[in-house]
Amino acid sequence: MIPQVKPPPCHESNKNCSSATSFQLSLLCSCFGLMSIGFGGIRSSSLAFGADQLRRTGGQNNGWALECYFSWYYALCTISILIALPCIVYVQENLGWQVGFGIPVMLMLLSTLSFSLASHLYVKLKAKSSLIVEMLQVAVASYRKRHIELPTESSKMLYHHHRGPSICLPSEKLRFLNKACIIIDPEKDLTTDGRVADPWSLCTVNQVEDLKSILKVIPLWSTGMIMSINVSQGSFSVLQAKSMNRKFGPNFEMPAGSFGMFTVVSTILWIALYQQIFLPVASRIMGRPVHLSTRKRMGIGMALSFLCMIVTATVEAKRRSLAIREGYSDDLDAVVDMSVLWLLPQYFLIGAAETASAIAQNEFYYSEFPRSMSSISSTLFSLGVSAANLVASFLMNAIDKLSKLGGKESWIETNINKGHYDYYYWVLAGLSVLNMIYFLICSKAYGPSKEDEKETTFHEEDN
Repeated sequence: MIPQVKPPPCHESNKNCSSATSFQLSLLCSCFGLMSIGFGGIRSSSLAFGADQLRRTGGQNNGWALECYFSWYYALCTISILIALPCIVYVQENLGWQVGFGIPVMLMLLSTLSFSLASHLYVKLKAKSSLIVEMLQVAVASYRKRHIELPTESSKMLYHHHRGPSICLPSEKLRFLNKACIIIDPEKDLTTDGRVADPWSLCTVNQVEDLKSILKVIPLWSTGMIMSINVSQGSFSVLQAKSMNRKFGPNFEMPAGSFGMFTVVSTILWIALYQQIFLPVASRIMGRPVHLSTRKRMGIGMALSFLCMIVTATVEAKRRSLAIREGYSDDLDAVVDMSVLWLLPQYFLIGAAETASAIAQNEFYYSEFPRSMSSISSTLFSLGVSAANLVASFLMNAIDKLSKLGGKESWIETNINKGHYDYYYWVLAGLSVLNMIYFLICSKAYGPSKEDEKETTFHEEDN
């Protein structure tokens, strides 16, 4: 809307186009940076903040409420994408970029206003000191006391903890970190009012347990990356759709880039089926509330992701062989006589896999971490997806170089008919199998979760 913040229009007939100035580029990059910070803040905080409103109530129903909340939060985010992508793009193309960007500005303004007006109704946790600094203090303190022997019998007098309701004794897992909260000399380690004299030499039991909760969950967190890699193969699916028959009737041809919406539709559909049909029917049959644990749903998501890669590889092998048989091996823009509907199973499988795993991961992290770490727990999944995208790029480049050895054609050619994308999908399927085995090992090593302990207590009380 402001002419001074963008370069002058550049038409095809004008070969001497003016580049953007340093100020204009800086302003543009600053806008991208602000959007990234805002997106990260909203996604990492709103999920945990909403779940905090449900933690006021305890018992078994609270676990069910959290599961419903995480499921429908994810569903509404997905629905918003389904609505926003075609609508906003249509507005931008037909009414101009000013209106296209103006609509989200007004929506965000309304969202901020409604959130502020209802602020007094929300449950708010008191802010505490930086968790990152506290975790570094535990690591430094435990290293400084590395030569100290841990006591054979736990004693409350040996460990420093907050007064009032807090953890008095550290857990037995990752015991080497327990040294950070051991009081060696009360006169030197503590002040006269009972506070820590040097926080880099002595920490509280709560600080130690916060660090332990993150270290314990990292192996399980890493198992979700392969599934995120499988989900991130959407660009290859566009190439597949582009080379297949996309006509529906005599006058309509669906754009290849629009088929990604089937994954979004699948995600919404599977959430609705799971919440509104599967759980109520299973509960009625069993005669008690049925609840699949988070780790079971994570495992189901990985299994569905593996099945999706098998289906994708099989369909691609069939499509490629048909293209070669029809003489299109060197024609990048050729359309084979194969309906694009063959791609629907893989879209619906990956949507189901993402539904099961993504929701379960968010719920698992939130349930396992203390309330003071709720924002970190809701960030872990997004962090895993970001890391998976980097690993996917590295993996694709590695397969590209390895498949070229000996002067052979790359599996990941620009021409999808000359490449062997089916082999690439088989590699992902193999990695998915190894990842499922790795997940089972990590899950067993993790031991019982807080969710398992609550369910055990609930069943004992019920009996």
